[in-house]
Amino acid sequence: MNDDGNDWYSQEAATFGDRVAAARESAGLTQKDLARRLGVRLSTVRGWEDDRSEPRANRLSMMAGLLNVSMMWLINGQGDGLPAPDHDPLPRDMRMLLADLRTLRADLTAQADHVARMEKTLRKLVQDPADV
Repeated sequence: MNDDGNDWYSQEAATFGDRVAAARESAGLTQKDLARRLGVRLSTVRGWEDDRSEPRANRLSMMAGLLNVSMMWLINGQGDGLPAPDHDPLPRDMRMLLADLRTLRADLTAQADHVARMEKTLRKLVQDPADV
């Protein structure tokens, strides 16, 4: 394994779930196979691949070993992982749409964090207005 796929699987181009799914498919495993080998439920693997959750460190380490990629590659696309595909399976319009969606998701995450900080500040003000 090498870093040839860094651009293809980078944080900007792929999610954790994208990298897990690609490595799993490259290893010739189904989601059910991976779940069984890791000792987790199928719904857990689906959650990881759908970016609804992430594994704990011990499962991440086991998964990296099973899929023959580094933990860092799974997390952020850097390190030993999969090479980029020989050809891009997606048309240009779809790639651009996916890039826009990832940018929007990052923006929404940042906005959600901002809203959470505002809520925390508001709660403090409601609890003790003298702290203003």
